[in-house]
Amino acid sequence: MTKNSGLGFGLGLRTAHYESILENRPRVDWFEALSENYLVPGGKPLYFLERIRADYPMVLHGVSLSIGSTDPLDRDYLKALKQLAQRVEPAWVSDHLCWTGVGGKNLHDLLPIPYTEEAVEHVAARVREVQDFLGCQILLENVSSYVTFRGSEMNEWHFLSEIARRADCHVLLDVNNIYVSAFNHGFDALEFLNGIPVDRVRQIHLAGHSNCGTHIIDTHDADIVDPVWDLYAIAVRRFGNVATMIERDDHIPPLDDLVCELGRARAIAAHTLKAKAAA
Repeated sequence: MTKNSGLGFGLGLRTAHYESILENRPRVDWFEALSENYLVPGGKPLYFLERIRADYPMVLHGVSLSIGSTDPLDRDYLKALKQLAQRVEPAWVSDHLCWTGVGGKNLHDLLPIPYTEEAVEHVAARVREVQDFLGCQILLENVSSYVTFRGSEMNEWHFLSEIARRADCHVLLDVNNIYVSAFNHGFDALEFLNGIPVDRVRQIHLAGHSNCGTHIIDTHDADIVDPVWDLYAIAVRRFGNVATMIERDDHIPPLDDLVCELGRARAIAAHTLKAKAAA
């Protein structure tokens, strides 16, 4: 797996777009594949994944690592993930800074962790174990959240930064999730961005959400809103030319529409970096 983070601008690989990608070779620099969709050997999903991988760089993004759980790491899952990575040769492997179940039960949600020193040590140790097994550094993504823990001892960005430092892993910075959580919990999104070490960020996520008035839900089912684009420009100014991609998981539009939206990310990044260089 390469250490190069300058992949450019990518999209989440979705079933609805398989044929269009192969037929039209869209202007997309790379694709992010959801690891769990391709862990079973053989079958149509893996067939399409390998065909698209022949033409485009790929990264693997998971939702089942459950790095914050107190359950033992799922060795069967890690073995399947490692085999998939050896087959696909992704630029990197990522998952979420969360837990997804306990007592052997998968709750199929990305659940928040209390921001405590004990949790930092617990998660960092598990990340080191995962990285030793996979033979590479991984990326951890900040998740959107809707509740906070009374026992938290630090803010989210300090928590994420400490885990990245102690585990020597990298960060997948989800700009939409920062915006969502900042709205829900009343913190300053810029303070979050400024609290993340520049050298730890390898990838950025962009996505749409559902604003319910009193709270925002990270739904990945709509176009990216202007305030998130504005926050992305600030992130580019701080973190530089980081690989950026758009997630869309529901109300999935035609591929050309997403490629057009990705063009906006390209334009914002180019303008921001040019202005930064001239300053």
